[in-house]
Amino acid sequence: MSGGVAAARTILTRLHEVMASRSTAQAKLNTVVEVIAECLNSEVCSIYLLREGALELYATRGLAQEAVHVTRMALGEGLVGTIGGQVETLNLAEAATHPDFSYRPETGEDKFHSFAGVPIVRRERAVGVLCVQHVEPRRYEEVEIEALQTVAMVLAEMITNAGLVDDDGALGLTAAQTGPVQVKGLTLVKGLASGYAVYHQPRITIEHTMAEDVEAERQRVYLAFDRMREQIDRMASQAEFGIGGEHEEVLQTYKMFAYDEGWARRINESIDSGLTAEAAIERVQQRTRMRMRQIDDPLLADRMHDLEDLSNRLLRTVSGQLGTAAAKGLRSDAILIARNLGPAELLEYDKRRLKGVILEEGSLTAHVVIVARAIGIPVLGRMRSFRTLVREGDHLLLDGDQGTAIVRPAAGTIEAFEARFAKNRERQAAYAALRDVEPRTRDGTRITVMMNAGLREDMTNLSLTGADGVGLFRTEFQFLVAATLPSRERQTRLYKEVMDAAAGRPVVFRTVDIGGDKVLPYLRHDDGPGEENPAMGWRALRVALERDGLLKVQARALLEACAGRTLNVMFPMVAEPWEFDAAKAVFEGQLAFLKTRKKKLPEAIRYGAMLEVPALAEMLDVMLPKLEFLSIGTNDLTQFLFAADRSNPKLAERYDWLSPAILRFLGRVSGQVAASGENGHKVDLAVCGEMGGRQVEALALLGLGIRRLSITPASVGPIKELISKIDLKEIEAAMAGWLAAPPVDLRGALISWAQERNITFD
Repeated sequence: MSGGVAAARTILTRLHEVMASRSTAQAKLNTVVEVIAECLNSEVCSIYLLREGALELYATRGLAQEAVHVTRMALGEGLVGTIGGQVETLNLAEAATHPDFSYRPETGEDKFHSFAGVPIVRRERAVGVLCVQHVEPRRYEEVEIEALQTVAMVLAEMITNAGLVDDDGALGLTAAQTGPVQVKGLTLVKGLASGYAVYHQPRITIEHTMAEDVEAERQRVYLAFDRMREQIDRMASQAEFGIGGEHEEVLQTYKMFAYDEGWARRINESIDSGLTAEAAIERVQQRTRMRMRQIDDPLLADRMHDLEDLSNRLLRTVSGQLGTAAAKGLRSDAILIARNLGPAELLEYDKRRLKGVILEEGSLTAHVVIVARAIGIPVLGRMRSFRTLVREGDHLLLDGDQGTAIVRPAAGTIEAFEARFAKNRERQAAYAALRDVEPRTRDGTRITVMMNAGLREDMTNLSLTGADGVGLFRTEFQFLVAATLPSRERQTRLYKEVMDAAAGRPVVFRTVDIGGDKVLPYLRHDDGPGEENPAMGWRALRVALERDGLLKVQARALLEACAGRTLNVMFPMVAEPWEFDAAKAVFEGQLAFLKTRKKKLPEAIRYGAMLEVPALAEMLDVMLPKLEFLSIGTNDLTQFLFAADRSNPKLAERYDWLSPAILRFLGRVSGQVAASGENGHKVDLAVCGEMGGRQVEALALLGLGIRRLSITPASVGPIKELISKIDLKEIEAAMAGWLAAPPVDLRGALISWAQERNITFD
């Protein structure tokens, strides 16, 4: 047993007797400082506790007794305040040389040179400080610091149970952690949300720190380690982890820590000192957190975050408190806080009460973002260390439009936010009134307004919005939220439910579009390194044609699900006509197979393609005779035209959808499709993607001859309203002039044109 463990155990054994006594809390603390000073041969031992926002000297051996309950340090003030404010340990041979040193004459500490102090931590925040001092200038041994840290953990339980520190309403928080705070993040999904903070992985409060039976606690930790390691080993087959790229790196890091004997040894040493299994894990975790604050290397800091995650997993396992907040259910409007989140985990929450998500990490291409956007939940990401500012139950305002979150907002801020909500609700009510109104322009032209979907639950939006149908059903969502490849039966069941919910309105099923920003860990294609440009790599139809078994299963599922009805099937990311031919041949092959089985078949099959790759536009004379419909995917098309990754924050806003280059491209495609119709082969042309759901952009598309839009459900009402105010001949003439001689600001020209005709935009 090391010296630090032995010292801590000696102190804890004596503290057990102190805590079991019937004396007052003050008397107990007076005894505690005597015990610690004696065991560590320290000339001074003092305890400061957080009271009314300041650290108050509560008990001391060695300093002037007259200073007890008199000397107070604000968080951040002096050495004691620095320890409490930064939740860090100080070990100084000469205290007066530290830049934060603050001399307090009433304590009589002027003769003491060395100083060491550790925070007394409760729920990740300092509720007090335990410190020792000596006349002789010297740095304290590591074993002494470890003993102090272990004792501080036990003191946290004792002083909290005795009600000696500020209550949970302000437990160990600085002014910045109790008042309003605005935090900037990265907008992943736009929108406004108000709710109360809920942690995806609920925090576990250590209620008992001192062990009755050390060997029993050790066995509990051994069992927890075994279970945790089994969980980590199973992660390779789960949707959130797997082989290749970042997933493999995360998994390997987890395995490294899970099987790290040094980590297990440190936990065991903490148990040897007399701590319970939970307290021992938390003790080691506290040490990790303090080290994390001193790390400048972002890669190393990320690895320490991984260890923090694994410690939380071990703590939940040993305490038996498994599961996420979704299992307990949301009791009120909630803003979910997580480091990262999987799409399946998001879908476990009650969407009626889940109002927004804040991720400490997160990226624009994360699977959860794709799903959150589809179900209309605003998301902020890159909110590192956000949980150090937020307690469970804190009121949060999430502004996905501005990329900010406001913690514990002031009354005036809430009022202003509510005003924005109210304005949104008024607009939504006006749009809801258009549900049963056909979208016609002022000159009487019928515009087809369809919606995008990807989940069975999305289909309720058809009746809520009055959309003409589903112009894009993203079949890959079922693959993204599953841990393994969905079976044909599961696919068939989903597609049939979607068709039933559509109640006769058309549904365009896009075959599975995976790869790029939608990697399936359970579907790997080689053993080589990850792709440098995944958006332009092995994805979408390219995957389906190489893995034709995947496409065959989906083809049969769609054909069976649409029996007796019209199947509209669309192939994504077609670059050349032969790819479309090959994909269609797979469907025709499955159709022939089902005929031999006397299966009921679709009454009609309409084949279409997505124009996302610019090369396809050069082959439209060959492609159009093969198609019933063509959908322009503006999201990918834009990044391919500009060679600009739309997931790169530096480029996301750089290239405008209303650039003359994009509009001229779309205009040429629209003109060629119209000419095909005049020559006897009518092809329905639609725009799928965010561009069609924005009012100014939609105005431009209508001016280019686009008569079909497939957009998010939330955009259906605003676009219907816009359509009713437009004279098509006027906007077509204006667009022709602007594209012939592009103005410096085409967006501004469109807005000015609209304002002159009393057309307003959200």
